[in-house]
Amino acid sequence: MKLIVKIAFFILSVSILTACIDDDSFSMSPSNILTFSTDTVSMDTVFSRVPSSTKKFWVYNRSGDGIRCVNVRQANGNQTGFRVNVDGVYLSPSAGFQTSDVEIRKNDSICVFVELTSPENGREGPQWHEDELVFMLESGVEQRVNLCAYTWDAEMWRDVKISEDTRIENVGKPIIVYGGLTVDSLVTLEIDAGTVMYFHNDAGIDVYGTLKISGEPGNNVVLRCDRTDKMFDYLPYDMVSGMWQGIKLHSSSYGNEFDYADIHGTFDGIVCESSDIERTKLRLNNSTVHNCQGYGLRTVNCKVDVNNCQITNTLGDCVSVCGGSVSLVNCTVAQFYPFDARRGAALSFTNSDGDNDYPLLRMDCINTIVTGYADDVVFGSNVEDETVPYNYSFINCVLRTEKPTEDNGHIINVIWEGAGRDGNKDDNADDTIEGEKHFRLVDGDRQRYDFHLAEGSTAIGNANADYLSPVDRDGIPRDGRNDIGCYVFINEEE
Repeated sequence: MKLIVKIAFFILSVSILTACIDDDSFSMSPSNILTFSTDTVSMDTVFSRVPSSTKKFWVYNRSGDGIRCVNVRQANGNQTGFRVNVDGVYLSPSAGFQTSDVEIRKNDSICVFVELTSPENGREGPQWHEDELVFMLESGVEQRVNLCAYTWDAEMWRDVKISEDTRIENVGKPIIVYGGLTVDSLVTLEIDAGTVMYFHNDAGIDVYGTLKISGEPGNNVVLRCDRTDKMFDYLPYDMVSGMWQGIKLHSSSYGNEFDYADIHGTFDGIVCESSDIERTKLRLNNSTVHNCQGYGLRTVNCKVDVNNCQITNTLGDCVSVCGGSVSLVNCTVAQFYPFDARRGAALSFTNSDGDNDYPLLRMDCINTIVTGYADDVVFGSNVEDETVPYNYSFINCVLRTEKPTEDNGHIINVIWEGAGRDGNKDDNADDTIEGEKHFRLVDGDRQRYDFHLAEGSTAIGNANADYLSPVDRDGIPRDGRNDIGCYVFINEEE
């Protein structure tokens, strides 16, 4: 018995020793090379002097023998701003941006991490920027992985306070805002057409004076987050909500005008604080507020006019009206927020907020689509005190909500999606075209949306011509096309 144990122990020891010797053998054959999970590490577009996110790739040895790299180095040294870590070793300036004697045993792998902070290139627009990571094998074989990106010189703004009338011109450079942008009281900030402003996650616009966004058809002013990389392969951070703080119009702010603005990826899109309802706080025209982690448009006891606008996909309400005087004309308000099933309404309106009563002098919704995933996306509520005004109207709208059991005079020529409260089909209801079927594309899985009207939508041809604006959200002439919503129907096959 003892002899058997000794023999078994001897065999095991020899096997272990043989395995170790085999694992420690390194090939000098040029035919034994490394395999990479990618031959190109692309950073997409990054801003000069702003650190990129970290990319990684794997280096595999599937050759059958160990492979030793005499060195791994950056081809251009310190000229490009790439930072590389190879198997836990940083290719530092003091080491000449290289490391030596990197061993990869057979059937093993190592991980390489890459970041980039590119220098300014001094040119207008994104510029191609690259380096190579060179693996010099002991056999003399040289293998390379390309490191590349488009880098873009940008203006960096940190905690900027606008204290005199200012105009931001489109000079071809993006503007990156950190900490926030504040427009002082009695001061006007105007943003020219074509300007793109990128906001860090802690940044937004606080307006105590006046903000004028002066976009043009096909040349919007774009306000978005500063992340240009991707959360997943199919999902850029630019399509993720809550990436920056949005716009807040404080109580002292009046006369704000937004034309052809594209505001997306915010926490709250636009918040309008309580103010004198005799003075217009905001005119929002031909603009988009999309994909917000809070409200799209929130108004409290103020005067706001919204025309030809798309307000879509928010965790809170797309449009929330609390008192004041508000109009929504020729708008598309759609609640298909993809990240949380507890999403709010498409449209809510009330004359109170907690213990505070705010007279709802006017909430006119005209030629507007209000729809979404839920069976009911329109919510109105009022206090029991009948002395607090609660005035609203819906004229030539498409509404995804229950049809009232009684005609209270507030609703004219409305198209209802689905059955009424009594469960009976309404003569003016259409169950075949509901929710997302109004639009060209609603893909919550991939967060892809196109809120232009699709063929067959009941919004086509049912607007009240007396309230139509000359052009739609894109600046396309309506020319007698009486379509509900912010976009006219265009047959894609034409």
